[in-house]
Amino acid sequence: MTESPDVVLVVDFGAQYAQLIARRVREARVYSEIVRHDIGAPELMARRPKGIILSGGPQSVYAEWAPQIDPAIYDTGVPILGICYGAQLLTQQLGGTVTRTGRGEYGRTVLNRTGSSPLFADYPPTGPVDVWMSHGDSITEVPPGFVARASTAEAPVAVLEHAERRIHGVQFHPEVVHTDRGQALLERFLFDVCGARPLWTHTNIIESSVEEVRAQVGGARVLCALSGGVDSAVAAALVHRAVGDQLTCVFVDTGLMRSGEAEQVEETFRRQFHFDLIHVKAADRFFGVLKGVTEPEAKRKAIGETFIRVFEEVAADVEEARFLVQGTLYPDIIESGTADAATIKSHHNVGGLPEDMAFDLVEPLRLLFKDEVRAVGEELGLPEEIVWRQPFPGPGLAVRIIGEVTPERAEILRAADAVVLEEVRRAGLYRELWQSFAVLPAVRTVGVMGDARTYAYPIVIRAVTSDDAMTADWARLPFDLLERLSSRIINEVDGVNRVALDITSKPPGTIEWE
Repeated sequence: MTESPDVVLVVDFGAQYAQLIARRVREARVYSEIVRHDIGAPELMARRPKGIILSGGPQSVYAEWAPQIDPAIYDTGVPILGICYGAQLLTQQLGGTVTRTGRGEYGRTVLNRTGSSPLFADYPPTGPVDVWMSHGDSITEVPPGFVARASTAEAPVAVLEHAERRIHGVQFHPEVVHTDRGQALLERFLFDVCGARPLWTHTNIIESSVEEVRAQVGGARVLCALSGGVDSAVAAALVHRAVGDQLTCVFVDTGLMRSGEAEQVEETFRRQFHFDLIHVKAADRFFGVLKGVTEPEAKRKAIGETFIRVFEEVAADVEEARFLVQGTLYPDIIESGTADAATIKSHHNVGGLPEDMAFDLVEPLRLLFKDEVRAVGEELGLPEEIVWRQPFPGPGLAVRIIGEVTPERAEILRAADAVVLEEVRRAGLYRELWQSFAVLPAVRTVGVMGDARTYAYPIVIRAVTSDDAMTADWARLPFDLLERLSSRIINEVDGVNRVALDITSKPPGTIEWE
């Protein structure tokens, strides 16, 4: 049996930083999981955590609806690290003072240490440290039994700790790259304070996933929803390693795939890896359920349900297979809305699934971030062109057509998208970008081509950089690349007379338009 990794729980107070903290912990090869802030001490302890990290958050501890945690958590004996809001909350709940000074700190700040701490083990013995701050309130008095270990110009208590209770707080954000030795500070908490072991390795992930899949499905037949993207490919490879010939992969050609996608799936998985693969051509069916649909959530749910109905029909011919493998990732679950997060968008493989589904889901990647999935894929021996393929949404081009989805619009977008990917690869930027693609708003604009008036669609180019898709920045593409993209799309794609560039980061936008 694979040795179970130690668990560090990240309590989410509503900030994007919670996901970043969880990823930083995993980068230290310690398994982390995000939990809601209203979790009770008994439920939390049932997970047997080696440590607890309280995340930052947008609220003031004085706000009427400020999130709290069960005070009994402080008495569990489990080491705790509060970050920003988390540090202020533990200060307030344990009897210290948080003050609205009216002088916040935002951005790079100099931290002056006033005492030693196990968190500072990797820092030079003396001297200031650059840290990243983002706070309005300040800790002005530590709780009984605590000591202050550092300050800044506007934060009298920037680091506090109670050595015996193993409770620590930092006003700054060690999880962001702008904090000097921030990752080292987190690792000192994980290893020296919590005593966690670095067991969350790619090999451990694969072995534990294989064991879990075998235990779940037994000798039953299993279907895998295979799109050709990295998530479903890694999920299929993991399950195939677990159950071998019990697995049948199903590629559903929705008519909403990228150019050449169906051919690539056939070549890679049927001919190269010799998977049992069923190719279902269902474009007419998907365009039928999308006819007249313009609202994004309705699109996702219609596509999610249609996928399931197709798989159910296939299952009837595959010895009544009752398990369905999906490449669901941790960010999919977070964005689709949980007890810890509001719904940003329903992923077709999470929030878009019908309630009367006849399958039991097998989701071996459900707790992984994208970078972990890629690493597992490489460990499993999948080819680079699959592992490092840019993410593609499950609903396909349907959520990149803003308005009603029709075969004509899908064909226009597919052609424009192929140009974008070809030119990005030629520029040597494909691996540097998280995603690069075309969007088609279902509006028409006036143009002039060959001295004649045109009335055609615009294409919007979307390119972003990111680590995990939870946040993203718009990519600063070279002007010569943008010029080639505009020229080629307008000249080669019938029905397009205008090209625009989306320069919105996430937040406030999402990466996909729908």
